[in-house]
Amino acid sequence: MANLKTGLIGAGVFGGYHAGKIAASDRTEFVGLFDPDQGRCVELADKHGVEAFSDQAALFAAVDAVIVACPATYHEAVVRSALHAGCHVMVEKPLALTGHAADELAALADDKGVVLQVGHQERFVMEAMGLFDIPEAPTRIEAWRMGPPAPDGRAGDVSVIWDLMTHDLDLVGKLMGPAVSVEATGRSAHTDHIDESTAQLNFAFGQAEVTASRCHSERDRRMVLTYPSGTLAINFLTREIDNSTPFEIKLDVSETLPDPLGAADEAFFAAALGERACAVPGREAALAVHMAEQAELSALHTIGA
Repeated sequence: MANLKTGLIGAGVFGGYHAGKIAASDRTEFVGLFDPDQGRCVELADKHGVEAFSDQAALFAAVDAVIVACPATYHEAVVRSALHAGCHVMVEKPLALTGHAADELAALADDKGVVLQVGHQERFVMEAMGLFDIPEAPTRIEAWRMGPPAPDGRAGDVSVIWDLMTHDLDLVGKLMGPAVSVEATGRSAHTDHIDESTAQLNFAFGQAEVTASRCHSERDRRMVLTYPSGTLAINFLTREIDNSTPFEIKLDVSETLPDPLGAADEAFFAAALGERACAVPGREAALAVHMAEQAELSALHTIGA
C-alpha cells in the first residue's frame, strides 16, 4: 500500500485541523469527507480539492482509513460503522461515552484486524518530555485543566469530564493503571451538563485528584506527580518545572514536537500502513473511558441529577 486512502468525518473546527494534516501527509491520499451539514462539508472539501460525500457509508467504502472528528455523542456509532466497513480508524477523544462501548469497539477492531487509535495527543507531549521513561510509578498525581467557556460553545454536547478531564484521566491511567474506585463532585454553570468537576481516584498503589473546568476565570494547566524519590510540579502554561526527583524532564518540547496533532495523525497513518505499532490503541484508551464514566455518574449523583 503506497498511499493510505484516507477520509474524514466532521467538518468542524477539529475536522478542519485534521483535513490539513491529511492533505499535507506524504503517506496519504485524501479521498474526501462527510458531514451532515453539507454546506460546511462542501466548503472544507473544496478547500482541499477532495470529494464532499453525501453518504457516510459511501465514504467508508472508498477509503482505507478514516479520521473521526465529529461531536463526542456520535463517536461510538461512527467508529462502529467504520470498523464494520474494514477501515482503520483514528477518533478524537473520547472513544465512547461508556466503558462497555469502548471495550466493544476495541474488541471489534481486533476482530477486524484494523488499527483503532484514539486522539489523546497529550501522550505525545508527555513522551517527548520523558515522563514515560521514569522507572518509578507515581504514588500520587494532581492535575488541573481549567479555562473559560469556549466562545463557540464547542463540546457543549457533553460534560467537562468527557470534554477536558478525559485528557488527564488518560495520562493518569497510563502512569498508574486502572482505578480501584472513582468519586467525583461537579456543578453546571453555562450548559445543561457538568461544567466543573473534581475526581478522586484510588489505585492499588496510590491516589490521584483531577480537576477540570470550562467556567474558570482564567486558564490553568498544571500537574504535580509524586514519586518515591521526589516530586515533579509542572506548569504547562508558564513552562516552569520544580523537579526534586533524580530524573531529567524536558518541559519545552517545541523543537522535538512542534505539532502534537500532526505527530498523532502521522503515527496513525504509519500504524495503518504497518510501519509501527498503534500509538494510542483503543484498548488503552478504554481505560480513560471507564474512569470518566465513573466520575460522571458520581458527579451527577452529588448534584442530584
